[in-house]
Amino acid sequence: MRVRPFLYLLYAILAAGSPAMAEPPKCTEIEHLSACYTVCTFDPAEDDIRLYGATTLGTRGASYDQLNTYLLRNGEHMSFAMNGGMYHPDYGPVGLLVEHGRQAGALNRENAFGNFFLKPNGVFWVADGKAGVMETEAFAKAGLSPVEATQSGPMLVIDGDIHPKFLPDGTSLQIRNGVGILPDGRVAFAISSDRVRFHDFATLFRDRLHARNALFLDGSISSLYAPEIRRHDRGAVMGTIIAVVKKLPW
Repeated sequence: MRVRPFLYLLYAILAAGSPAMAEPPKCTEIEHLSACYTVCTFDPAEDDIRLYGATTLGTRGASYDQLNTYLLRNGEHMSFAMNGGMYHPDYGPVGLLVEHGRQAGALNRENAFGNFFLKPNGVFWVADGKAGVMETEAFAKAGLSPVEATQSGPMLVIDGDIHPKFLPDGTSLQIRNGVGILPDGRVAFAISSDRVRFHDFATLFRDRLHARNALFLDGSISSLYAPEIRRHDRGAVMGTIIAVVKKLPW
């Protein structure tokens, strides 16, 4: 079946929208500490936020085109997507991954090298019309049963405090993306347009978005699918995708 040409037409139609389907903008550009970011916000009580791993898509590495093809079979499409956490060379999740109530990866509480293990790390979860970001140990004790969840690290903001190991003059600069919970319960996904340090990225969530908890998702491979602003990072290959899913309008 030749799906790709139809998908390109579908993307164009969905990106263009129509007056009858118009919604308030989900994505906006923000400048913070001389760097530019795209921030997209969604209400978990109204927006269908889901997690998809590469294994579910039946591929070695997940892409936005593959996920839209997968959703199309069920009369659905994604209105937003972002890479959703760190993965092994085989694209399996490094830590917890819950997809539609099915656990595809176990909670990882080990100590090792790398951003994921820069403790505290944490979990982004969705359940019963609510979403949260919690430090891993707090999540383990909470006894939650999320419908969707992904574990990553490090935490950016923990109960209003910047991660203790972030330095204001740190020298590691990368394109970075992450997720935080706004005071009204909405979920804010952010990706930098410029290379930024961890500390500056964390202050975006704490000081500009007023998120008391925020989680780093990844750096350097950070990518975004947002037809609203005509962005589609087609070259991105990921282990996990966070997507906002909608029914097709016909």
